[in-house]
Amino acid sequence: MQRILQPGFRALFWPKKVYAPESPQAKKSIDALREKLARGETAYIVGIGPAGHNSGVALIEVSAADGIRLISNDEEERFSGIKHDANFPESAIAMLRSRLDERGLTYRDLHAIVTTWDYTSILPLAIRTMFEHFPRSLGLVRPACFPLWDFYHNGSVVRAGPQRLAAHLGAPSPIPLICQFHHDNHAAGAYALSPFAKQSKPVLISVIDGSGDQGSIAMYLATNGRLECLYKNHSPFDSLGLFYAIISSTKGGWTPLSSEGRYMGAAAWGDGERLTNKFYRPLREIFHFAPKGELFINRAFVNWHIAGELAPYGEAMSAAFGEPIPHGKMWNPDAVLRVDDVLHSEITRDRCDLAAATQLVFEDALFHIIDHYIRTTECDQLVMTGGTALNCLANMRLVQHYDSAWYRRNLEQAGRLELWVPPIPGDAGVTVGAAINFAMQAGARPGELMQHAHYCGRGFTRDEIVTALGAQPDINYHDLGDLNDRDKLEGIADLTAFIIARNGVLGVFQGPAETGPRALGHRSILANPCNPQSLETINLRVKHRERVRPLAPMLTREAAEELFELSDGATADDYNAYNYMVLTAMARPQAKSLIPAVIHQDGTARLQIVREEHDPFTHAFLRAMGRHVGVEASVNTSLNVGSPIAQTPAHAVAALERATGLTGLLMIANEGDVLLAWHNVNAGLKDNGVQLQAWLDQWRESQIQMQ
Repeated sequence: MQRILQPGFRALFWPKKVYAPESPQAKKSIDALREKLARGETAYIVGIGPAGHNSGVALIEVSAADGIRLISNDEEERFSGIKHDANFPESAIAMLRSRLDERGLTYRDLHAIVTTWDYTSILPLAIRTMFEHFPRSLGLVRPACFPLWDFYHNGSVVRAGPQRLAAHLGAPSPIPLICQFHHDNHAAGAYALSPFAKQSKPVLISVIDGSGDQGSIAMYLATNGRLECLYKNHSPFDSLGLFYAIISSTKGGWTPLSSEGRYMGAAAWGDGERLTNKFYRPLREIFHFAPKGELFINRAFVNWHIAGELAPYGEAMSAAFGEPIPHGKMWNPDAVLRVDDVLHSEITRDRCDLAAATQLVFEDALFHIIDHYIRTTECDQLVMTGGTALNCLANMRLVQHYDSAWYRRNLEQAGRLELWVPPIPGDAGVTVGAAINFAMQAGARPGELMQHAHYCGRGFTRDEIVTALGAQPDINYHDLGDLNDRDKLEGIADLTAFIIARNGVLGVFQGPAETGPRALGHRSILANPCNPQSLETINLRVKHRERVRPLAPMLTREAAEELFELSDGATADDYNAYNYMVLTAMARPQAKSLIPAVIHQDGTARLQIVREEHDPFTHAFLRAMGRHVGVEASVNTSLNVGSPIAQTPAHAVAALERATGLTGLLMIANEGDVLLAWHNVNAGLKDNGVQLQAWLDQWRESQIQMQ
């Protein structure tokens, strides 16, 4: 049926200048790019997510000499303040136009604009899967149900995309969009940015998410910059990502896309043993583990293939775990107007045990898939992407399991699994993947490998920061100096550590923001990792969130190795895999006593290594923490309160105002000026301002004494 419907839907998009991946227009553009690179020219390619959750725009530069270079990845949610924004990315496109203007470029200099999905394929796929269970599955057409209505709406937005792009970029006529396959985009982007991309040996790539335009699970092999697809499951319902999303949402009580990470945090509080967790065996009935690494949902147990998110449990599932929390009774923790009014659900043993069982079954299914392809390809390098690759605990389990002993025992060869996950494995990063995928089809080779994630939006001038601070009468600020002066940088870093060591809590706002869901030093909140009360302070008084949520550490490279069991499977490019908070590590015994605030209930931490060459100020701060508290580490959580990560100075100031436990906010301007902001004594948070002023005086006195 899908093959029958496909030509008709592609014909529907073609007059609007939205072209399928295999269309003549796409092939012509790829050939033209190949010729341009052969002539030694530089090309610019835009990846766009025009509709669907996490819309946005990415820009890459491509040349034969330097390969592929990522310039930016602007997420619409950061500008709009709507988490996982699914609207047409007007603000991200405005940011793109600004970037082009800075480089003296216009829309005419863009070789191609390519999309994150093949929008001509997804509705035929959805209709085909609905008719697999016809007529019971007719309920999937309801607007509140996954996935047909969303796919139809997204298709309408995309067909209008060329005209809307033209209006935003100043073009006189619609700008064509070339569709790319969703999972191919994920795979190409993650591979090209990985530490393995410039090696000649084959690299295994897994793409496992909620769903794509050709299914929900895909496996690839990459060799010398070329991708080979090994498998696609062609089903949006036999989905490991959908399984975790639905269970975490309907039992956690949060809306999907805001539930998965929270549930993973809760899992550590439950029974993590397969033999004793009472929910593990019945939950495992959801999957059929088929030969050759295939995975199928037990359609006699679940109901989401019939009624989507509206009625996801079958009778057997409801009998085993109780009825799901209905969608209308969930709340979105990323869109809270008054965070101090939120009443969190009671934390019970059963809720945590079910979360732990969900994590265990997820890991079983993940291992079932990965194991087959490691055995058949004999690869010892794996890139994981798709939304499920944010499950940093499962990632750690993989590198623990597939060690050198496993390779000797099962493959009779030396080696062990090396793993890398990008900071943007979900759909916030498939914009980057779309542009890279298109470039690789023209023979472009990987260029700069990823070292950090500060690619979203831009930095701000002193005047812009002062304007944002001055707009709030209850905020005071003080000029600390200029980071361009090395002595000043060290001094301000020392002051920051001085305040944190005394259990102050400071936000940091500097430069472009991180792309992806993790704050990595440019939009972060810092606290004392040595104080076990920091966890409660952050969760209850700063972020206003559940007690089960862990805090993550940022550390220098030396401190990370001293305090955590860094895996031999993450050594590539000097432990690059630990730069992005996508891989947990087991804490060494001394870490549990030295930095208890950032060691989770299961003895793990989702750590970030900070390098001086990528973030001089944060690295200097961590070194100063070593002098003040004895460890070069800090609590690191995102600078946001009930919203996406702060993008602009106004967003950062809003977070300061909403977070009653936030002592102050460091704002670093493009020019290097550092401003420290805090609530004044009339803001109802008198103690914050008084205490901060006292610490400033103490620090100045200590500096005088040292001189």
